[in-house]
Amino acid sequence: MTNKDLRIRSKVISEGVNRVPNRSMLRAVGFTDEDFKKPMIGVASTWTEVTPCNVHIDELAREAKAGAAENGGAPMIFNTITVADGIAMGHEGMFYSLPSREIIADSIETVMNGERLDGIVAIGGCDKTTPGCVMAMARLNVPGVYVYGGTIQPGKLNEEDLDIVSSFEAVGQYQEGLIDDERLYDVECHACPGAGACGGMYTANTMASAVEALGMSIPGSSSTPAIADYKQQECRQAGEMVIDLLEKEIYPRDIMTKKAFENAITVVMALGGSTNAFLHLLAMSHSAGVELDLEDFERIRLKVPHIADMKPSGKYVMQDLYEVGGVPAVMKMLLEQGLLHGDCLTVTGNTIAENLANVPSLKEGQKIIRSLDDPLKKTGPLVVLRGNLAPEGAVAKMSGQKISRFEGPARVFDSEEEATTAIMENRIKAGDVVVLRYLGPKGGPGMPEMLSITAMIVGKGLGGKVALITDGRFSGGSHGFVIGHVSPEAHTGGPIALLQNEDIISIDSETQEINFNVKKEELKSRAEKWIRPASKHKTGTLAKYAHLVSSASKGAVTDLDL
Repeated sequence: MTNKDLRIRSKVISEGVNRVPNRSMLRAVGFTDEDFKKPMIGVASTWTEVTPCNVHIDELAREAKAGAAENGGAPMIFNTITVADGIAMGHEGMFYSLPSREIIADSIETVMNGERLDGIVAIGGCDKTTPGCVMAMARLNVPGVYVYGGTIQPGKLNEEDLDIVSSFEAVGQYQEGLIDDERLYDVECHACPGAGACGGMYTANTMASAVEALGMSIPGSSSTPAIADYKQQECRQAGEMVIDLLEKEIYPRDIMTKKAFENAITVVMALGGSTNAFLHLLAMSHSAGVELDLEDFERIRLKVPHIADMKPSGKYVMQDLYEVGGVPAVMKMLLEQGLLHGDCLTVTGNTIAENLANVPSLKEGQKIIRSLDDPLKKTGPLVVLRGNLAPEGAVAKMSGQKISRFEGPARVFDSEEEATTAIMENRIKAGDVVVLRYLGPKGGPGMPEMLSITAMIVGKGLGGKVALITDGRFSGGSHGFVIGHVSPEAHTGGPIALLQNEDIISIDSETQEINFNVKKEELKSRAEKWIRPASKHKTGTLAKYAHLVSSASKGAVTDLDL
């Protein structure tokens, strides 16, 4: 490795007497004379004890550091933050979830550029850590590898598989009198048995799969369980690989091309992933300088069938998929059918097609992934809707839905608390369209998820019998007739702000329309009377976020037009 391969920081540390203080400080953290001649590798760890998704990542970071050191690097671990979405759900903590993605990306960019490090291994777990890490890697454009911390094992109760969504739905069942205190407590105690991210095809597993398809992680990383011994080997391998990428001069933006993002969308559609993939892939593409919009998702959706029978709308969890071949086997199937761009470069230095050439096919007799000739749905389940209620678009997840059209009277709420009370008091009836507004990126602020609301609706037996619309978003664990990301949002004066109780709303996933039947003259009158609510925060993180954040249709990024 020569100095021409390195960034300015490492080069100046090894040259010139004016850099003696820098070397002195690095000696204090363990550097030797030989280390100053090596590329300096940052290992961005999202380790924390606030969530099982990331509680094991300290060990994984040490493995990545060892791999980089063994292959000729001088690695250093640094940390960033994590917000546990499942713990933040249902209270004001959830307003900080999506903003945490920007803080993660910003902090990794800040440390890497502040210390002028030459390459990066980033390790994530909970929902926002994966996109946050990859956004930073795209901005930095120094050689890097992403590793996913892995999925949690399913919990077990009387031979029944449980996960975190089981806990939320049990609350609704308890409130409805369908289960007792003992059963509720048993679900609480058995739903999450240890380390790893929420087990279904929820947001964490969705984004890990997308990043593998994007080419930014080691093949198989997205489906290897958190507690598998191989997860540590993956991290050590990632440390070794980043040195190889430096030598080959392969950079993230060489990998994160438009075709690579199309591969990511394809895998998300095939697996029936989280609607949050829209936000995160749009944000990641923005960081990479790649033009991507909602129409790209829709174009790909029309040619990619939904083939994965996975939670929340299906039966299985990520560990089940791992045991029959994992995401690589699914990608192999998609590639063989011409649905992936096989020529896209990856962090292995090889193309997608080369990586998949020797990957075993899905195990015979498995029931998790359907054949492309017999899909769960002939097209992808994540549908973009437009209409007079969402001129800039909204996103619906139609997996597991037996109906494609819903029409009913609006039940309008300006906060999650108001809607929760109405559901608990049985004021929401079959046929209603529940609307939660002023919960968008600016209005929330922070675009909170609605897992508690959707889980209560399901728990009360109203799943599929009511529709739910919001300018906020949904957890990857949400299911039912739910539409999120309504844009423009209410806080900016979008049409959702003009809705009134009893307005009839129609939603049609076949025609991809979302409308309410109010005449233009009436809408104009309502708009003239509308007053923008005061911002909820005047100082601090959420105030800054609300001031900077873009529309959900643009990925809710904070550096769009600076």
